[in-house]
Amino acid sequence: MNKNLKYISTAILTLFLSFVLNAQQGEVNVEQDSDIDKLLEYKKDIKTTKVYRIQVYQSIDPDKADREKSNFLNTYNEWPVEIVWNTPNYKVWVGNFATRLEADRALSKIKKDYMNAIIFQPKLDKN
Repeated sequence: MNKNLKYISTAILTLFLSFVLNAQQGEVNVEQDSDIDKLLEYKKDIKTTKVYRIQVYQSIDPDKADREKSNFLNTYNEWPVEIVWNTPNYKVWVGNFATRLEADRALSKIKKDYMNAIIFQPKLDKN
């Protein structure tokens, strides 16, 4: 009798598991706008790279910042220079360096005339 009970319980367990396992199967269909695929491809093409810059001057006076930008360009014309207003200061930023090594090399030249120059990574705007 003990043997029969073992066979019956195994048969019931097997039957139960087959129902449970079959109940887990299904099909999912996702419908989405075709523009989403285009956006995903576009996003793959955009590379978020780090950019390094050097800040050479800051002042609350925009005229002084503009003068310093001109002075910098007279001495160093190999890098782009811009004035950025960051409350409450006008800052003179130099370069768009792709690597920290590039920025370090430029800083070693710039430090001769701008002892307080620093390398930094500006925060990128998130759209």
